[in-house]
Amino acid sequence: MTIPSPDGHGYIKGYFVRPFSADTRTATPAKLPSVLVIHENRGLNPHTEDVARRFALENFNAFAPDALSSVGGYPGDDFKGGELFSKLDPVKRQADFLAAAQWLKAREDGNGKVCATGFCFGGGLSNALAGVMGADLAAAAPFYGAQTKPEDVPKIKAAVMVHHGALDKNLMTNWPAQEGELKKNKIKYEGRIYPESVHGFFNDATPERYNKVTAAEAWTRTLAWFNQHSRDVA
Repeated sequence: MTIPSPDGHGYIKGYFVRPFSADTRTATPAKLPSVLVIHENRGLNPHTEDVARRFALENFNAFAPDALSSVGGYPGDDFKGGELFSKLDPVKRQADFLAAAQWLKAREDGNGKVCATGFCFGGGLSNALAGVMGADLAAAAPFYGAQTKPEDVPKIKAAVMVHHGALDKNLMTNWPAQEGELKKNKIKYEGRIYPESVHGFFNDATPERYNKVTAAEAWTRTLAWFNQHSRDVA
C-alpha cells in the first residue's frame, strides 16, 4: 500500500491488514475502527507487521507504515534499518505518518475513528500525533516513547494510555513530568508502569528485552482502551 505524503518524503508505503469474514473468506463489510502501528527506529520489520496482524484479528483495520519507504524500504536487517532511519529528515518523517493516519481516517471501510500505537520511536510519534491531530485521533497507546511536547499537550483530544517499563531509567525519570502535563491539561489518560520490564519489553523478536508476562498485560489493556474509545456504543 502506497500513501501520498506531499508534506513529507512524497509518499510512504506500508502494510495494511483487515479482518476477513469466516463465511465468505472475503474482507468483512463492516466499517471498523483503525489502528496506526508505528515501528521502532529501524523500519517496518516482520515484528511490526505481526503486531498489525494481531490488531486485524481483534477486528480492527490496521496499517503499519515504513518510515524507510523513500530510501528503499526496510532492508531486512534491523541494524541496517537503523542506519537508514538515522538519515531521514525528522520533520518529513512525522509528516509521512500523519498522512498515513489521515488516509486511515478517510477510508470508506473505516468508521472514522483512528487510534495510534507504537514502540520506542513509534511510541514517541504516537504521543506527537496526539498533539498534532487533536480530535482526529480517538486514542493512543504509546509504548516506551518520548512524551508529547508540552506546548502540544493542550491540543490532545485522544484518550492516552502510556506504557513504560519500570526499569526503563530514562523514560521513568521523565514520567512524572509527562504525567503532570497530562493532568494539568485534563487529558483523559492512564499510565501503566510494568515491573521487571526494560525498554522494548513488548518486542518478542528481541528475547533479551521481551517480558512475556507484562507484554501480554500491555496488549490486553491496549485492546480494551482502543475498543472503549473507537467503537460506537449502541
